[in-house]
Amino acid sequence: MSRHPRRAMLAATILAPVAVTVTTAGVATLSAHAAAGCQVTYTIGAQWPGGFGANLAITNHGEPIDGWTLSWTFTAGQTITQSWGFTADPASGAIVARSAGYTASIPTGATVAGGFNGTWDNSSNPVPSTFTLNGTVCTGPGEPTSPPSATTAPPATTAPPATTAPPPTPSADTLFVATDGNDANAGTSAAPLATLARAVALATPGTTIALRGGTYQFSTNVRIMKDGTAADPYTITSYQGERVVLDGENLPHTPAPVGGSIPNLERGVLHIEADFWRVRGLEIAHGPYAIFCRDCSNNVFERLITRDNYESGLQIQGAASNNQVINLDSYGNRDPRKNGESADGLAIKEGFGSGNVVRGARLWNNSDDGFDAWLFTSPILVEDSAAWGNGVNRWNLPDYTGDGNGFKMGGGDPDPPANHTIRNSFAFDNAVGGFIDNGNPGTITVDRNTAWRNGDGGFKFANSTSRLTGNLAVGNGAGVSLGNSTATGNSWDIKSSWSSADLASTDPSVLTGPRAADGSIRSSNFLLPRSYPNLGARS
Repeated sequence: MSRHPRRAMLAATILAPVAVTVTTAGVATLSAHAAAGCQVTYTIGAQWPGGFGANLAITNHGEPIDGWTLSWTFTAGQTITQSWGFTADPASGAIVARSAGYTASIPTGATVAGGFNGTWDNSSNPVPSTFTLNGTVCTGPGEPTSPPSATTAPPATTAPPATTAPPPTPSADTLFVATDGNDANAGTSAAPLATLARAVALATPGTTIALRGGTYQFSTNVRIMKDGTAADPYTITSYQGERVVLDGENLPHTPAPVGGSIPNLERGVLHIEADFWRVRGLEIAHGPYAIFCRDCSNNVFERLITRDNYESGLQIQGAASNNQVINLDSYGNRDPRKNGESADGLAIKEGFGSGNVVRGARLWNNSDDGFDAWLFTSPILVEDSAAWGNGVNRWNLPDYTGDGNGFKMGGGDPDPPANHTIRNSFAFDNAVGGFIDNGNPGTITVDRNTAWRNGDGGFKFANSTSRLTGNLAVGNGAGVSLGNSTATGNSWDIKSSWSSADLASTDPSVLTGPRAADGSIRSSNFLLPRSYPNLGARS
């Protein structure tokens, strides 16, 4: 199993729990016609012996920018070894960072982000004091330009006659959307809107957007860029459980060409850069990602189906904390542009932030992995979940490179430590591994999980100092790999040989079938040991 370090280039964000943050801001002349303000935030997210990860965010307070160069100086011998969102040359001393294609455009008021892994001397890692954007030092938002003084009054004009009355003001509590609606409507149940994008634009904190049943087609994705609050979150939901399908087949990059890239804002049928949103009860298919959530926190993704997309089903990355993924079904996602190497069922990757939880997820038949925590350096909790059939080339993609693991609990180049937890989860029939540390040198808690009939090892934790307790491995293509990890009360600790005859059932149909009324995975005796009922996962 290869770890494909080039995957770190997929994101334009950061990696790691915040350790040190410095912000410099400034006035930069970015065009011949106007002065523009800019602000640069540099965050050291994680630091380990010989290495560190950092984030850069550039906010444009002036005229739109199309292509940028950002310069700063490392004064203590730091060196950039791997970057995303920009390229760096030189990569030590006086740094010159040039925008990538997908971060080149910075509209007025917008922010783009990039990140890097680097080396340091284990003695001093000072934050750069000055940043220069397109040749001018950033020192703060520019002053707004005053309008020109009037010289003569404009001629009086006659107001045009009214032709149609403006639409009624929508309710602040609920906006309705229907396939036969009209965006000129008020968004009531009797007069619904036609598009989710219009509902998002009209919504205020506390609004529920209720979609009536049907299939919604998109030529432009829905971009969610405003925050709710803890007291008044936004909600997008199906109306009373009606089947709602958001179909992204007509969006750009479905699929992107082999070797192609997807601009940040065009990632996802739903592209979210916001906090305090609840997304429930939707089916999202055929998009360039179903949901792409960058620098987003305190969101809930519940009872979603993300299927048959041209990248990962649900991806959370960047500065992301306290997100909950509850009872997700994500399957059939693939990425022709990367020959299967990138599309996971669920990815929480390339970032940092505490409090992220995955519960009750089912992740199957994706081209790469079921779950991927590549380069996410804060602890993630995964529990009561299942991943199967990942990494098999069902689409006849050429030069197939899907990794094929059930739960990939980290990784990077270099590999940053991350102390994730996975418990009470199943990994079976994956092309390669069941549960793996993927080079993560941290301490992963691996408690009461079951790995069955995976192509390679069921539990591969030779690169970490993980703690494995009460896990069950049966019928995998290779034995467990532990290295310096510790193991207590696992199946291999109890006896050396296990087979299907030791299990009450090898029929997964209940686990893979319809969910219970509350959205949870239904209980069964699938892979339950006959003689050790407290060993391994339980659905």
